[in-house]
Amino acid sequence: MTQASQPRARACLIDVYDTILVSRFEPRMEALVTPLGIPVADWLVEWDKLREDRDRGRVTIAASLARTLPAFGIEPTPDLVAHLARRDVEFSRASVRLCDDTIPFLRQLRSDGVLSALVSNCADTTRAQLEYMGVIPLVDAVVLSCEVGSMKPYPEMYSTALDELGVAAVDAVFVDDQPTFCVGAEAMGIRPIQIARDSSQGYVSQWNFPVVHSLFDVLSLL
Repeated sequence: MTQASQPRARACLIDVYDTILVSRFEPRMEALVTPLGIPVADWLVEWDKLREDRDRGRVTIAASLARTLPAFGIEPTPDLVAHLARRDVEFSRASVRLCDDTIPFLRQLRSDGVLSALVSNCADTTRAQLEYMGVIPLVDAVVLSCEVGSMKPYPEMYSTALDELGVAAVDAVFVDDQPTFCVGAEAMGIRPIQIARDSSQGYVSQWNFPVVHSLFDVLSLL
């Protein structure tokens, strides 16, 4: 079936990081750990060791801080951990920004009667960040890996979103910047669309699903 002959999608599943917003993660971490005398490159290596645990909701950001600090000879006292966790939230609110097309895109989906769900691999602070940015009221469901206990590209993430929206896989599209996660959606029977924001010129995909450079481009593919 060609794109032109496919029925219009009833739902759009949408990634969060590097799809609807820009997080500036490394500068945020640098601002957090430099006052402690920790080189950010070294911190990122240790921090990444707990990525899957954070994304699956096994540990919180605060617990990750407590478990990472000893690698640099720093005692994770409750006061220090609480201070760093609070600063991380502050840095996130100051540095994370929505992409210019995000709000118009979500509003257009709603106007067109297309259900929407945010589907993100993330830690426990993401829901509060999305609430702070005013995004949650614009979508019909929010499926976060740390709350589901699974991660993209595993099926539970996609099936949870479909169940919350009450639609079948064949009636949904999925938008993500990571081709691996698009492949995971495709395996579920969901039509994938990759967004490559920083590659508007010369991007060559090895996959057979569409590649767009703006959320506005998604609308014509629904």
